[in-house]
Amino acid sequence: MTFKIFKFKGCVFLKEIYLDNSATTRVCASAVEKAVKIMTEIYGNPSSLHSKGLEAEHEMQKARKIIASELGAEDGEIYFTSGGTEGNNLAIFGTAHALKRRGNRIVTTAIEHSSVMETMHQLEKEGFEVIYLKPDRSGKIRPEDIKSSVTSDTVLVSIMAVNNEIGSIQPIEYVRRAISASASPALFHVDAVQAFMKMPIIPRRLGIDLMTVSGHKIHAPKGIGAIYVRKGVRILPMQFGGLQEGKLRPGTEPCPSICAMGAAVEELHGKQSRKEYVSELNRYCRKKLAQTDGIVINSDEECLPYIINFSVVGIRSETVLHFLAEKGIYVSSGSACAKGRKSHVISVLGLPEDIADSAIRVSFSEENTLEDIDILVKSLEEALLTLARRKRM
Repeated sequence: MTFKIFKFKGCVFLKEIYLDNSATTRVCASAVEKAVKIMTEIYGNPSSLHSKGLEAEHEMQKARKIIASELGAEDGEIYFTSGGTEGNNLAIFGTAHALKRRGNRIVTTAIEHSSVMETMHQLEKEGFEVIYLKPDRSGKIRPEDIKSSVTSDTVLVSIMAVNNEIGSIQPIEYVRRAISASASPALFHVDAVQAFMKMPIIPRRLGIDLMTVSGHKIHAPKGIGAIYVRKGVRILPMQFGGLQEGKLRPGTEPCPSICAMGAAVEELHGKQSRKEYVSELNRYCRKKLAQTDGIVINSDEECLPYIINFSVVGIRSETVLHFLAEKGIYVSSGSACAKGRKSHVISVLGLPEDIADSAIRVSFSEENTLEDIDILVKSLEEALLTLARRKRM
């Protein structure tokens, strides 16, 4: 296997080459430290009225304030969830059921994450009409298609900020105009799981009513996320219980994870150099891949630099993925939630079947290096020779 040496808090470890950061990220040191402190020192239930509970509540509200500030929002507009899937379900079901007397049309795209797609399919069973906008070859939705699809009976427009498989950035700045022009009651929801802390998104400036973010994509633990709900917007809850999170998401809050997410956001705040560094990795990776015969890049240069999707032509994605994993190099063949199934995103782009069947996603973090890319490309060259030879035999 291919390993590198790295240091963490004074200790030396062997590190695999991890290039699957859109699936999840390593939890950063500040998030780990904060979670441990909350679990072992400030461990009260934040709903308890004694000093231990009030101390935990104070720490949780500090995290809420950090996340709200990053989004240019008020503290009371941030509600904690278990992550992107729950946030997307809450936003979509909550809106559809709250506004169903005012219309039954929903507009989304054909390249959304499965947590949006499956929710839409369920709403179709309930009698809602769902419009799935198709992207162009680069994976972008056309602004004119957004405008023409939003009608007076539309109750929700849900469009992701950044596609999780190819990194295409969607023109969400056009949605509010389309809703206003149609005179519809529609709320505007954005799945910002892949965009949060990687590109600036201020919901109020863009006319966004609901926005979903997740912790484990930004070096916080799994199982924690948040949803922005614009002040004055009413959606219906999916769970019922106590008074936590304004009754929108009741249940004892996972205070250690919430505070860890706050610590991760605080650590990443204002790090322009982080995006510049990842952009450098992206450019270098594109250059090396373009020089390799048998590889086709599927993500265009305007995509978010954290993601590159490419195809090792003629060799199935799963085969390449396992070949690389044996060398300690970790990539994906699409969304982690798809569990290896054929990507609906790549299929919708209209790519030839051999390209779609061999698509690989590489996703960066600031922990990656140019050396990682060199080793990746060298291993891909070996895969093209070795696996293609096996196929001929």
